[in-house]
Amino acid sequence: MINREIISGLKKCLEDNKGRWTEELPSVLWAYRTTPWTTTIESPYSLCFETEAMIPVEIGVQSPRVVHFTEDNNEEGPRCLLDLVEELRDKAAIRVAAYQQRVSRYYNKRVSTRPLRQGDLVLRNSAIVDPTDNIGKLAPTWEGPQRSRE
Repeated sequence: MINREIISGLKKCLEDNKGRWTEELPSVLWAYRTTPWTTTIESPYSLCFETEAMIPVEIGVQSPRVVHFTEDNNEEGPRCLLDLVEELRDKAAIRVAAYQQRVSRYYNKRVSTRPLRQGDLVLRNSAIVDPTDNIGKLAPTWEGPQRSRE
């Protein structure tokens, strides 16, 4: 999934100059790491380092964040955030669960249940038939088709 997003970002940056992908890769990776995700409403950078990333333009221009920077605040700020790390990650986990429920509801709306009748052809789940069978990934998931009895 990540590789697909990175390649998509590179394609958008390069268009006709395909040979310059090595020059554009750091900016695409920076964009990927600092863009908030839909599921967590946080960027991967902020979930990892508990602070928002400072973009390179903000460093060169005298923004309020740069003007009011002091060494004491720089060391004190992350210490305060360390207390909130678990809370931030818990909120992100709750958002992911809520997002997955919304996606599940969306897809399950289209599912229509159909009652089975005796004699219908069905597939049987192999794991339910023999749960001790440890063949691995390459084992068939379904057995059948078989006729339903009940």
